[in-house]
Amino acid sequence: MPINARVVMLMLTMTGTINCGGSLQQPTPAETKPSTAPSTPPAPDRTYLLERVDDAAVVQLYADGFEGLPPREKTLIWHLYQAALAGRDIYYDQRYTHNLAMRDILEEIITHPDGIDPATLQEIQRYTKLFWLNTGPYNNLTARKFVLNTTPDAFAAAVKAAAKNGATFQTQRAGETLDAMVGRYRPMFFDPNVDPIVTNKTPPAGQDILAASANNLYVGVTSNELKGFKERHPLNSRLVDTGGKLVEEVYRVGGRYSKAISTIVSHLEAAIPYASDPMATALKALVKLYRTGETVDREAYDIAWVQDKASPVDTINGFIEVYMDPRGQKGSWEGLVFYVNREKTKEIQTLAREAQWFEDHMPWDPKYRKPGVTGITANAIDVVVETGDSGPITPVGINLPNDQNVREKHGSKSVSLSNVTEAYDKSTPPAFRREFSWTPEEAARADKWSAIAGELTTNMHEVIGHASGRISEQLKGSPQNVLREFYSALEEARADLVALYFLPDPKLAELAIVPAESQKDIVQTEYEGYTRNALVQLRRVRQGSQLEEDHMRNRQMIVRWLMDNTKAIEVRSRDGKTYYVMVDAQAFRDGVGRLLAEVQRIKSEGDVSAAKKLFETHGIHFDPGLRDEVVARVEKLDLPSYTGFVMPKLEAVTGADGKIADVKISYPMDLRRQMLEYDGKKN
Repeated sequence: MPINARVVMLMLTMTGTINCGGSLQQPTPAETKPSTAPSTPPAPDRTYLLERVDDAAVVQLYADGFEGLPPREKTLIWHLYQAALAGRDIYYDQRYTHNLAMRDILEEIITHPDGIDPATLQEIQRYTKLFWLNTGPYNNLTARKFVLNTTPDAFAAAVKAAAKNGATFQTQRAGETLDAMVGRYRPMFFDPNVDPIVTNKTPPAGQDILAASANNLYVGVTSNELKGFKERHPLNSRLVDTGGKLVEEVYRVGGRYSKAISTIVSHLEAAIPYASDPMATALKALVKLYRTGETVDREAYDIAWVQDKASPVDTINGFIEVYMDPRGQKGSWEGLVFYVNREKTKEIQTLAREAQWFEDHMPWDPKYRKPGVTGITANAIDVVVETGDSGPITPVGINLPNDQNVREKHGSKSVSLSNVTEAYDKSTPPAFRREFSWTPEEAARADKWSAIAGELTTNMHEVIGHASGRISEQLKGSPQNVLREFYSALEEARADLVALYFLPDPKLAELAIVPAESQKDIVQTEYEGYTRNALVQLRRVRQGSQLEEDHMRNRQMIVRWLMDNTKAIEVRSRDGKTYYVMVDAQAFRDGVGRLLAEVQRIKSEGDVSAAKKLFETHGIHFDPGLRDEVVARVEKLDLPSYTGFVMPKLEAVTGADGKIADVKISYPMDLRRQMLEYDGKKN
């Protein structure tokens, strides 16, 4: 997204997560009436959960309103969809330098399986699915490497059998034997100690955060080398040490990833004739950014994208989120395409219209409040496709752009991914809530209210959370440059705290966002669920004793701080099981307000020492014994730890003149089929 701070996995109470037709006239924001057709009610027996792969759930995503869109909007979406698919390999390469070669080897094996030992083939198929879901051999939340559970000799035999069946391995060098090729990649597939962590923001003492991270954003570069180095392209470049000289390899046409970016540009240009005037302006700005790679053009695109307030179709395409970079500077590529869900947009737009009221009532020092909240555009959307850093594992809410200067002067866009939220909710086993709830009443509240509470919290996180607050002029609009590896977790905590603080406020009932008679139950449900989450999320980290993913650090920090500084949460034990129990909603909210004031101060002033102390005390480290207990409880219930999605499939229908006459949507219901199709492989 040219752009964002999002809420990733698990912002929903137990399973979800909270990180751009005919001639379209541009209405004013108050007159916006997206042309999306009302969704057709889904079949009651619709399948969401497709399969389990170890601790991952694979879920089908549906886009029910697509078929009712006007032909022009469908055609626009088609071209944007192609642009989103065209950039997938960029993120694969950014995430790990060996990713594309490893994927090619795996896919050639599973598509040429004759004669391969069945047990070996089954293990390679399992590993390949995890590789697809996580975009490489690193768990998306723990950042740790996972390996093949077979022998190197068995894997080598599978490669040879596939070659006999006609497999060709693009990574095989001229004159290189298959044994030599497999030998080169053996450590990547089998050794957990070779490139063990993709992003390591808290390495052991004496190790550098860049050298300890396996991602492909830096080559031969350490943090010390960057002192005094001025990056011209901090977001969209790779830094390489070329014999003592630092070089920025810029992501642009003619630069790094030129082939993929040129294809993206061609699809974006094909989309422009079908876009509204404001969206066409933004797409042209994005094309220019892709051609030049210059920061000034990225800022121009961000502004144009934010100023398009009413287009019913939109896309996010570019180098945006910085979570993978331990420095919090380099953007990972992602592509999303979506349309406005008219039926669910009212609530989120109400929050956007009232953003100034919330800003004026923030519990932090008034000098950190914005005197005039600018241009928040908010919609509930249905996603058609998500790729790169946003898929197959997806957020449920997004707020962009990330550039603080653009946000303060020109505003931001917030979107709630409605069909993603629905798919999470429909695929969540009820046993999950019951296992970690202290009482049957708590579990019953979660069953009844968690979907509503989670979606409301996500909306407030994005619309009034990320869009709020002022920073000191001394920071020159870039608090991340000062807060470094703590910035992303701090910003996610700030947005969560804003949502948690205002959830009980009577203003929400006054605005008819929540029914007054249900607000107490919704608050109780969300506070209980948020508390449980700090415990339940430990199931995701099967090794080590520290959290690396920023959203997980954020959630643990908040709950552990409340445990240490309020009487809102108790740690209880029963039958050898540990429970985090929210016992006082008022104390919870009061504590959230105090913590939020401090978090905003840290961001506004760039107080990196306070940020470090806050997270090292409460947010990073955990008891591995407690984690082992949680994992055992989850495995006994056969519950998933995270979810990846199979996206809808679009196919263009051309008329006799060769032009697109219609676009059909279908649902593959099969992760393997979709991934192989994306990669141009025969299933």
